Amino acid sequence: MRSKPPLAAPEGKLAYYSRDQHSVSRNDISPNAVKVLYRLHNAGFRACLVGGGVRDILLGLKPKDFDVATDASPEQVKELFRNCRLIGRRFRLAHILFGREIIEVATFRGHHAQDAGQNVEKKNKKSPSHSSDEGMILRDNVFGTIEEDAVRRDFTVNALYYDIADYSVQDFCDGMDDLNNRLLRMIGDPETRYREDPVRMLRAIRLAIKLDLQLEEQTAKPLEALSTLLIDIPSARLWDESHKLFLAGHSADTFACLEQYHLLEPILPQMCNALKTNNNPRFREFLQAALTNTDNRIRSNKSLNPAFLYACFLWQSVRDTVEGYRKDGFQGAEAMQKAQAVVLAEQVKSIAIPKRFTQVIREIWLMQHRLEFRRGKNLLSVIEHPRFRAGYDFLLLRASIGEIKQGTADWWTEIQELDVAEQKKMYAEISPKTRRRRKPKKNTGANKTDAD
Repeated sequence: MRSKPPLAAPEGKLAYYSRDQHSVSRNDISPNAVKVLYRLHNAGFRACLVGGGVRDILLGLKPKDFDVATDASPEQVKELFRNCRLIGRRFRLAHILFGREIIEVATFRGHHAQDAGQNVEKKNKKSPSHSSDEGMILRDNVFGTIEEDAVRRDFTVNALYYDIADYSVQDFCDGMDDLNNRLLRMIGDPETRYREDPVRMLRAIRLAIKLDLQLEEQTAKPLEALSTLLIDIPSARLWDESHKLFLAGHSADTFACLEQYHLLEPILPQMCNALKTNNNPRFREFLQAALTNTDNRIRSNKSLNPAFLYACFLWQSVRDTVEGYRKDGFQGAEAMQKAQAVVLAEQVKSIAIPKRFTQVIREIWLMQHRLEFRRGKNLLSVIEHPRFRAGYDFLLLRASIGEIKQGTADWWTEIQELDVAEQKKMYAEISPKTRRRRKPKKNTGANKTDAD
């Protein structure tokens, strides 16, 4: 155990908080994360809990993820843990597996060669550090000290380290002051940091909303101007990031903030175009209802398939595209199938929605025709469809903005609660009655003429 605080970071003054000066406790940390910290420490390495785990505990929240930072290299971490796997090219990380829980261990990051003034080409792919002409970091495996690692992190509130050696919290970037002032501040020049990794713009919005922090003025200033940088982010990475944006119980507020800074256009371009063209003046109301419904389900610990929200985001685009195909002579299900294929193919260029979810989206959309018009001999069998509930919930949202008659939605609400016999009676009341065919009159010969 250290007898005195470590030396201040060369980049700035270190604020050192001893065990009695902060609220972080091992009881608030995952037992598996504590095991990782102690094993690294006992092996002679420095081991700190860092990032959201420390930040959330200090805010009185319960963290879901616990990340560890250390001076051990990824290979050295792997030697210590049999349940370890190394991942990543852009960032080399160690994942320690404890059943379904993963403790992520990262080696302290150092400065890039060009940051230190060395003459290293940005596109030297054999270098551990590699960035694009626009400043985006493509590879970052330069290791360094804890002081360097702190200033390499994104926001000041994420650069707080809980050191297992003496249970202290160490702050190299005034993160504790920003937490106390409810402020989200970028470390370093915001524009440069956003160019290094444009996803930081989405993360800034997400954390500000989730933690109820105010975006610091200089941190917010470049967002709108740099929003187009998100176009170059791999669509698979944006799929992962979109989960954090819209499936954390704050999607309505997050959506509004993303729209304010023009960060929705690069990730949901068709939805934004539908809002601008305003073919459906109540489409925004539909989206707000979908976002509120999503937040309520998450806060109530109800299951939620992300496909449902994307079906809502893209619904007006599908409707507009269907109208185009109908003008070209396509009808009914054929027009819908063609339209949804076009819309989904375009969306996955921005956010790579996996096929298992795009299939659910298709089923929700296709089900709307049957639910709305209530036709077909086997109509009642739709209640047994695995996607009926999602399709029904989608129908309720449409009814809430007057896109379909409320009576239709009420009919489906009522019929679900009945037994099969009662369902058939209820269906018979709306099914068209078959008309009796008139038998042709027999020719009696009374009308025959002499010519016949």
